[in-house]
Amino acid sequence: MSKKSDITVIGADLRQIYMINRLHEKGYTVYTYGINNDLITNKIRKTASLDEAISESNILICPIPFTKNNKDIAFLDLYEDKNVKHFMEHLNSNHILFAGLIPDYLSSFCSRNKIDQYDFMKMNDVAILNAIATAEGTIAEAIKRSSINLHDSNCLVLGFGRCAQILASKLKAFDVNVCIAARNKDACALAIAYGYSSILLDKLDSELKSFDFVFNTIPAIVLTKDKLEKLSPHVTIIDIASAPGGIDYIASESLNLNASLCLGLPGIYSPKSSGEILANVIENILIERSGEFETK
Repeated sequence: MSKKSDITVIGADLRQIYMINRLHEKGYTVYTYGINNDLITNKIRKTASLDEAISESNILICPIPFTKNNKDIAFLDLYEDKNVKHFMEHLNSNHILFAGLIPDYLSSFCSRNKIDQYDFMKMNDVAILNAIATAEGTIAEAIKRSSINLHDSNCLVLGFGRCAQILASKLKAFDVNVCIAARNKDACALAIAYGYSSILLDKLDSELKSFDFVFNTIPAIVLTKDKLEKLSPHVTIIDIASAPGGIDYIASESLNLNASLCLGLPGIYSPKSSGEILANVIENILIERSGEFETK
């Protein structure tokens, strides 16, 4: 692009703070709303209201997740104009929306009104690189929450999708005995090909007692009360599936198990790396679309 586009960032966690700085370094003029953080360069332009923020640029970057309660924009808790409906009233076909976990009603609204949208969590390049940060954060949580070494421990990974595959690989580097539990035989065969042991989910009950750590990546309740009762009382369970996770937490609490739902790990453990990934993805898309919109 001959001239960098103006960008507006509305609400942010720490990884998007680093994203803002990286976009500024790349030459973009960045406007923000609802973001007060000492890490942001003082050359970033703050806006006084959501209306002003939306009017400053056609390119809008919103939080990951976009909303936590399906009503308000995330990370704008202290602001009166945080309502998603208010946000939608100011969108038009000239806008391009970037966010994570865009709710269905907003996605449908954008489609009906010809507003281009990019959901970070549906982009393969973001998901793959994000899975690295998630895996590292998962291992950090396991180490922090357990009284034993990962080395030579018996670890069960529930699921064998993209995130689980990267997590299993990182665990193996710690000399962990990794077992993959999956729903179908093909996934189990793939796990064996990677050098792990494997078991079908519906055959898992008899093996549960042997695991020191359980890592869940399946976004459905797979660790029901009857399965939790079969685990060792000393097990450490780390659940990284989308809320509400894959564990019956009421049952785990009654059984006094060490179980934790750990979400947003990239933003906690590697916000700078994660923010730079987002900045690069955004810039690549804007370069591809160069000439379709003009800078204000």
